[in-house]
Amino acid sequence: MTEYIFRHYDDLLEALAEHIQIVAVSLFFSLLIAGGLTVASAYSRKMGEILIQIFSVVYAIPSLALFALLIPVTGLGVKTAVIVLTAYNQYILLRNFITGLNETDAAAVEAARGIGMSVMQVLVRIRLPLGKKAVFTGIQLSAVSTIGIATIAAMINAGGLGTILFDGLRTMNVYKILCGSILSAGLALLVNGVFGTLERRLYSGYRP
Repeated sequence: MTEYIFRHYDDLLEALAEHIQIVAVSLFFSLLIAGGLTVASAYSRKMGEILIQIFSVVYAIPSLALFALLIPVTGLGVKTAVIVLTAYNQYILLRNFITGLNETDAAAVEAARGIGMSVMQVLVRIRLPLGKKAVFTGIQLSAVSTIGIATIAAMINAGGLGTILFDGLRTMNVYKILCGSILSAGLALLVNGVFGTLERRLYSGYRP
């Protein structure tokens, strides 16, 4: 296996770079959309509940099926992968964002409203600071989930580490299977570890 890695390290690094790019772009659009929907939900609790229900249905659709549904519209490649990953992330993000913000201290929210704060001011100054742990957790779960699902996106020619893994399965090449699996799992563990470190710094008074 070591010999295979040294001989094909350039292909492995290229696949890893593609994977990171897909994940990064998907998370960017996911956070952009989820942030907008969360702000809209601040004006209507019912809207937030409806959005979570809608995206829970989307999240329940198998990834391959959702890829297949979009291929006739957006074609094969990265674009379809990003759309699907962004759609999947909405449920994870909104569930944590909206639920976390809605479960903030009701007394603090009422006090803020009592002194004349607008809905947006209450959201930014009261609910977001109090619910930041739920927001952070949502982003962490979304990032790790995206890394895993992005592996399957290789089946629609989106590139990434899934290319190595599925090519290994197709040719019964154990080295490719192991490399693709290890790199994908390792990336997920690394990202989860980074978020864990950030969480300790933010919420537990961690000092280097």
